Amino acid sequence: MSKSFRLRVLGTKNVAGVIASVLSACLLATAGKDFVMPSAQAARNYPAHDEHPTEKVTIAVDPYDMADKAQIFSVNYSGYGYLPVFFVVTNDGDEPVALSGMKAQLITVKRTKLLPATTDDLLRRMSRPSRNDRPGVQLPIPLPGKKVKGAVSRQAQDEISQAQFGARSVEPHSTASGFLFFDVSDISTPLAGANFYLTGVRDAGGNELMYFEIPMEKYLSAPVEKKP
Repeated sequence: MSKSFRLRVLGTKNVAGVIASVLSACLLATAGKDFVMPSAQAARNYPAHDEHPTEKVTIAVDPYDMADKAQIFSVNYSGYGYLPVFFVVTNDGDEPVALSGMKAQLITVKRTKLLPATTDDLLRRMSRPSRNDRPGVQLPIPLPGKKVKGAVSRQAQDEISQAQFGARSVEPHSTASGFLFFDVSDISTPLAGANFYLTGVRDAGGNELMYFEIPMEKYLSAPVEKKP
C-alpha cells in the first residue's frame, strides 16, 4: 500500500470519526433536554390578562408562538399544528377558587371556537401526523427503546404530562400555571383578532365567577421585552 493511499484512508477514517462524534453529541444533547416549566408571575403582570378586583381573581395568557420562546420544549408543537399558551391564574382572595369545572376557549376572528387539546389529542397527532402537519425536523431525535404510543417518545409524553395545565383549584394568595395547547393547524394567523374566554371558575361557596375575557391584541400589541 502506498504512503499516499494510507494517508487518504486515515483521513477518511478521521472524517468519519468526527461525524460520528458530532451525531453522538447531538443525540446526547437532545436526549438530555428536559422540560422545565416557566416560573409564573402574578397574572396581572402579563400584558394579556383580565382582572376581577371584586372577586380578587386574575387570569393571564402568554402564547408561545415564537421560536425563541418555544425553545423550552423538546417537541416541535407548531410543526404538529398546535399553539402552546401559558395559562396563569392568580387568587388574591382569602378563600380557594375551584377550577375543576372551568372551560377555556380561544375564539378566532372568524368565530371559530377552539378548545384545549387533551393528552390523547396530542399523542394521536404526534404518532400519526398528516402530510400537512408533519414537522420538517422532528425533535427529540428518537432513541432505540424509547418509543411508545407509535412514534411518540417517552420523553415527549413526559413533557406533555408536565406541561399541561392541571390545577383543580388555586389556594388563597397563590398562583397556578401550565400550558393549554390549541389546534391551529388550519388557521394562518390564529391570534389576530382572537379572544380568550374562561368560564366555570367557582368560589369556595360553589358560586360561579363572572366570565373572563382577554383580547389577544393585548399580547400582540405589547412592547417586546429586551433581553439583557
